[in-house]
Amino acid sequence: MSGDALFLNDLGLVCALGADKASVRDALFRDDAPSGVRQNDTLVPGHRLAMGTVTTALPALDHHPVQLRGRNNALLRAAYLQIHDQVQQAIERHGPARVAIVVGTSTSGIGEAEQAMVHWHRHRQWPEGFHYVQQEIGAPSRFLAAESGARGPAWTISTACSSSAKAMASAARLLRAGLVDAVITGGADSLCQFTVRGFMALESVSAERCNPFSAHRRGINIGEGAALFLMTRSPGPVRLAGWGETSDAHHISAPEPQGIGAIDAIGQALARAKLSPGQIDYVNLHGTATPQNDAMESRAVASALGSEVPVSSTKPLTGHTLGAAGAVEAGLCWLAMVDNPQRRLPPHWWDGVPDPALPPLSFARPGSTADGPLRHVLSQSFAFGGSNAVLVFGAE
Repeated sequence: MSGDALFLNDLGLVCALGADKASVRDALFRDDAPSGVRQNDTLVPGHRLAMGTVTTALPALDHHPVQLRGRNNALLRAAYLQIHDQVQQAIERHGPARVAIVVGTSTSGIGEAEQAMVHWHRHRQWPEGFHYVQQEIGAPSRFLAAESGARGPAWTISTACSSSAKAMASAARLLRAGLVDAVITGGADSLCQFTVRGFMALESVSAERCNPFSAHRRGINIGEGAALFLMTRSPGPVRLAGWGETSDAHHISAPEPQGIGAIDAIGQALARAKLSPGQIDYVNLHGTATPQNDAMESRAVASALGSEVPVSSTKPLTGHTLGAAGAVEAGLCWLAMVDNPQRRLPPHWWDGVPDPALPPLSFARPGSTADGPLRHVLSQSFAFGGSNAVLVFGAE
């Protein structure tokens, strides 16, 4: 293996499917019924919507100053505690200044700001326990630095739905440049009215479980979650084999309809991984179940990878975790590649009615398995503004 190889040594994961790798794995590969996404009307009163809510109790943040408290950082801590031991070993081995943090988010602490605004309008004063710094985009990386003791470069990337996939690519560049020896990387996003009402204003939210690539698709389910990896040059179970990043510069919210930028990002990722399209064993689709994204993505996949590779969108299970989606879905790919002797594929839950206007794809049915070992897996994230990020993973 080349000295440039980068490894995802460990994974911490929390989402609507569960609060750790084991529970997420069990729920992900169920073949009797989909789990995760559920309907509720508590976040947006009067609107019963399907959402990917984390329902398990999250760890306390009382040992941190108020500026670092909030649901987004509690999700991050739930993921971080799962990789704590490996991170501390990396800090002891390399020194805290050689361990970096690069994470993605789109909401940060906006939920806390929403609640504080309600209190302010009622009482004309800010509530105790609120500080405006909670909502800053940089809060997640500052929190992880305080939580872990890592003292290397630390920053947060916010490019909407490609944020955490781009964070992982950014982490890889740090390691390749020799600036650090380990990176805590991934992302987190938490449910808040700001994002749900924003997508409602775009008429892009489905009240039912989303139905990606179906002729009957009606939009997304918003979700929340966090996924963190320890990325190093030390051999581990999964490699970050390649990545590709492009920008459509086509429209503020709509993708370039023919998938030109997406195709280019896929090509870049394959080239970095030194792979041909036929060597990809599974594709985790962005698969939002919105009319324009699914149309663009199906054209891009058919053009760049062909129509035979098994594919699925896992957003009917997790919801669209926005800035965390790239990392959460990378985590699901990691679970498919590690300790999966049955070679189970993440299933594509939908009504099975393909849109005749879209190129046909080979959707992985619940209970389906790969024909051989999952050696190379590709994950796609496509964001507002045409920000495209594609990751390729390799199994050791």
